[in-house]
Amino acid sequence: MARVVLLLGGNQGDVKRTLQTAQQLINSRVGAVLRCSHRYESEPWGFRSPDRFSNQALEVSTDLTPHEVLDACQAIERDLGRNRAAEAIEKASSGAPYGSRPIDIDVIFYDDLVLSDERLTLPHPHLGEREFALVPLNEIVRRYRHPATGLTVGEMLEALRKE
Repeated sequence: MARVVLLLGGNQGDVKRTLQTAQQLINSRVGAVLRCSHRYESEPWGFRSPDRFSNQALEVSTDLTPHEVLDACQAIERDLGRNRAAEAIEKASSGAPYGSRPIDIDVIFYDDLVLSDERLTLPHPHLGEREFALVPLNEIVRRYRHPATGLTVGEMLEALRKE
């Protein structure tokens, strides 16, 4: 069994309900949810929107490979209303690298695996720059050590807040 850490977020529709449904689907399609953070509100990162994001971290035990976890998470996103084609059009018209969405599920860690291919980078890139991700992660995996930097999630959050 592998330990996977996921970050869920969204800023469109009934986000609280969407995150609850996503957690149920992750539990049935990816693996047992071992720990779940509270939901945290944050401003959009990398673009402007009047709608704040709600973010939540999950720790999951899974038998799936990293790419199978990614595929399952993307299927859950589609089932919950995420339309990446529409997002691409919105991003192209706004020039922003990101856009609003009802749900986003990122694979942050997969055990201590370091991986980078055309579909998946693990640990999730730029994690140390994103307080909106580190805050919920800190609640459930504070002492988890980033396999590439050697810093714990708690240390990454402290360093970011000192900047």
